[in-house]
Amino acid sequence: MTTLQDLLVRSSRTFAVGIQILPDPLRGEITVAYLLLRVSDYLEDNQELGDDEKVALLEEWRRVLDGGGEREALIERLGEAGEDTPDALVARHAKTVLDGLDRLAPAAHEILVRQVRKSSAGMARWTLRGSVFHTEADLDDYMHEVAGRVGHLLTELFVLRLAGIGSKRERMMALGREFGLALQTVNVIRGLHEDRHRGWVYVPASFLSDTDMGAAELFEPANHEAAMTVLGRLVSKADGHLAVARAYMRMIPRRHHRVRLFCLLPLLFAVRTLAISRTNPEVLDRETKMTRREVMAITRHARIMGFSNRWIDWYCDRLAERGA
Repeated sequence: MTTLQDLLVRSSRTFAVGIQILPDPLRGEITVAYLLLRVSDYLEDNQELGDDEKVALLEEWRRVLDGGGEREALIERLGEAGEDTPDALVARHAKTVLDGLDRLAPAAHEILVRQVRKSSAGMARWTLRGSVFHTEADLDDYMHEVAGRVGHLLTELFVLRLAGIGSKRERMMALGREFGLALQTVNVIRGLHEDRHRGWVYVPASFLSDTDMGAAELFEPANHEAAMTVLGRLVSKADGHLAVARAYMRMIPRRHHRVRLFCLLPLLFAVRTLAISRTNPEVLDRETKMTRREVMAITRHARIMGFSNRWIDWYCDRLAERGA
């Protein structure tokens, strides 16, 4: 029988590392949250369904999360997911994930349902709208729905479970959104080559305002110089969001070391991935990612020194160097 832990490990190479570090009950709650959002991601991103069907299923997913809808019928439908992707894997086991949601304490259950429903509604809105990003604000709006709301969800759980941060809720909600945008901007850069094959290029038209080309034309060899300029703008955007993400992490008291570490690891992974992608033309042709050795080294160092804000600043600067 497939368990929530099995699904977490099989669907994530990096987030599972941080989630497994968390204390209970946060570990179980965030595991369920991550897997619920994976199902939402499948319904938005998969190549098997047309846009109208995606929107209809996202709306049904929202109803089921809220305790209505045709739960068994949707589980059966998701069981037909045929893609060989982590999202599809989790979708095929939606019953296990929903059963895990049912077992959560009422307060955590309410947070997850509310935030995942909001994120799913945003995904449906953008599926209908299509990949049209006129401005950076458009891109931020999309990224807020798929990642910024994750920052809100996690912050609400931290306020629920951790002593000493309740008074910081409002500030942490704002910074948490930026944390989500930071990670998503790095994902956009890392996935530029792959996303274009499904017709989505996450580049605002405003980033191309000094050219006559559309975003899809960036990948043509003749437009290499313009593409690298756009890459630089995306990297600068990611840098700005990542700086705010550091501020978010500092607001978690040091006594909650495992929670700080959970936040620190994706931050460090993003900093390193951005360093690999910065000024790197290979980003336009293939996925850029850390080696397994790098992931293990970063995790080891963070476990030992992650309590120190000064060390975090130093280590982020070191990881940001291309050849580090």
